[in-house]
Amino acid sequence: MAKKATLKDVAWQAGVSYQTVSKVLRNRMRVSSEVRERIYAAVADLGYQPNVNARSLRAQSSRLLGYSWQPGYQTYFNSVLEQFEQGIIYAAEEFGYHILLFPQGEGAQQAETYRSLVVTGRVDGFILSSIEYNDPRIPILQQLQVPLVAFGRGPDENPCAYVDVDGAVGMQQAVEHLAAQGHQRIAILAWPEDSRVGNDRLAGYRAGIEVAGLPNNPAWVVRGESDENYGYSAMQGLLALPFALRPTAVVTMLDLIAIGAIRAIEERGLAVGRDIAVVGFDDTPVARYLKPSLTSVSQPAWEVGRLVVRLLISQINGESVEDQHLLLPSELVIRESSLGYRPNERD
Repeated sequence: MAKKATLKDVAWQAGVSYQTVSKVLRNRMRVSSEVRERIYAAVADLGYQPNVNARSLRAQSSRLLGYSWQPGYQTYFNSVLEQFEQGIIYAAEEFGYHILLFPQGEGAQQAETYRSLVVTGRVDGFILSSIEYNDPRIPILQQLQVPLVAFGRGPDENPCAYVDVDGAVGMQQAVEHLAAQGHQRIAILAWPEDSRVGNDRLAGYRAGIEVAGLPNNPAWVVRGESDENYGYSAMQGLLALPFALRPTAVVTMLDLIAIGAIRAIEERGLAVGRDIAVVGFDDTPVARYLKPSLTSVSQPAWEVGRLVVRLLISQINGESVEDQHLLLPSELVIRESSLGYRPNERD
């Protein structure tokens, strides 16, 4: 049986001390790219495998980051969370960590899940997503005094480190874009009032309406859940308004909602873009392939994932981070669904 490579074997082949190899592999030392490449080349060449169990016992570290998500029964693919999850996985591996994925549960079960993972030392810190008002996970983890970073702003009463995307700016850009196309009556298919993310985006819509000097009609703000059926039925309701009050454009909180709205518009014999403009949110892969292609607000979810992990690793290592609240910009991607507007003579 071939002798198993040791840390000292790697150090000898790379031409550095074994202490340097150990610290570089644990991301505890900054070295030149040339030295780092020599070390990792030696690791690959020798087939070196660190003794994770022994290292964890010495350092009291599992090298795992817990990521909790809320299991759902949606029938659509959430591309933003998919990109975010890919971002945290690749970033974690860069730091020598892996992601432990688990369902967050509810009520007492939720608290017990977190407590068990912390007490048994199975994770070094937690990543949260889909943050809402009064999110119960944050006070639980703060009580356990465990490192925590969220994708999304936490509640004011329990502030925590987070990375978020400024969806309000993206929504305001969408409204201003539609106003520039000549639209005067712009509706929004929003989320329920208890949605923190939804209310942020709704604030952006209202800011855009105000900046453009457009009328703000409460009948043009429709709330509902995140699926195509909601978009379809909500758009049917808007189309049923008297012609003088019927919106000529609609912005939505999700591409899937926009797809439902498009179906309702086309069933009425109207042309998307020319008669009624539609804007989605999240810029899912399908948006560019729709006919007409869908204007949508894009989020840098991959970058969010990377930054979340970097913040969390800094906490775990006890490093001082000046800015633990990061807000990234969103971007409006303009396509056919919001172009080509031809005002009717009765508009």
